[in-house]
Amino acid sequence: MTVPCVAVARERGEAVRARLAEADVLDGDHQIVVDDGTIYLPVTDPAGLPDRLADRVVERDVAARDRQRTPADVLGFEPSLERLGDIVIVDEDDPSRARAIADAVMASDLSCTTVLDRASPIEGAHRVREWDVLAGEDTETVHREYGHAFALDVARVYFSPRLATERHRVTTQVSAGECVVDMFAGVGPYAIPMADRGADVVACDVNEVAVAYLRENAARNGVEDRVTTVVGDVRATTDAYADTADRLVMNLPHSADDFLETAVSLASDECVLHYYDIQHDADPFGPGRRAIQEAAGSTYDVSVETERVVRSYAPHEENVCLDVRLTRR
Repeated sequence: MTVPCVAVARERGEAVRARLAEADVLDGDHQIVVDDGTIYLPVTDPAGLPDRLADRVVERDVAARDRQRTPADVLGFEPSLERLGDIVIVDEDDPSRARAIADAVMASDLSCTTVLDRASPIEGAHRVREWDVLAGEDTETVHREYGHAFALDVARVYFSPRLATERHRVTTQVSAGECVVDMFAGVGPYAIPMADRGADVVACDVNEVAVAYLRENAARNGVEDRVTTVVGDVRATTDAYADTADRLVMNLPHSADDFLETAVSLASDECVLHYYDIQHDADPFGPGRRAIQEAAGSTYDVSVETERVVRSYAPHEENVCLDVRLTRR
């Protein structure tokens, strides 16, 4: 069977295998193959690879290992599951179905300590939700993404593993020496990879718990010397960083437009803005373009470099990102 594999020199095999295992992308269902001095390590998700291994992916015909028992084997159907570290998240309106899925997860060979079901929408300034704990009890975990580790408590902070590919797209644009302001940083999924690429990052969030995890995660990933944390509403706490940002991250899609005046005040003479929005699919990018242009006024020329649909948010609503360059006139 042909599967994606990371191909490296045989002598690097164990070190790379350990990195893939740490990133939780090593495919245990297929065998590792050695051929003519090259080792082929099967992976489950090429998009989740640590940066330096992403260009080593090849398709290779490898034999399957004896399969582990999956929740689908127990249930007789494939449930919709989301992984966040060693927490498994289901999203079921039917409590009995949710319970059956949780029991199947715990009976399977899936590495898991807790199963949660969403019990409310994301609410409040801290963007958290309530959860039904179906198995286990600990809502704290360590989630690994593209070679970085993030400790978090899903009941106390906002974090979406579904945005991993989008975060990676943005963070890989960063160059060493940039000054970045992450205006809604959470536990650091943008800030920490950007700092790891050599940027100096000012990471802001109104949620004190999220900022505490952010500081822990900066140390965990060895970038604490390049991350400055700020607790509070970015509109009231960042005057000291006016005119300094070479890059701004605005991942607050329901209300980012309320913060554009502050974003413009933070921008340096040339600044890239990653602006997230949720709009009707009839015109998903127009409202953001117009809001940014209005905030920039006569101070900056505005050039939209990328318009990207990140994901479908709801019927006829799109979660989008605009990558915009602001150049001072």
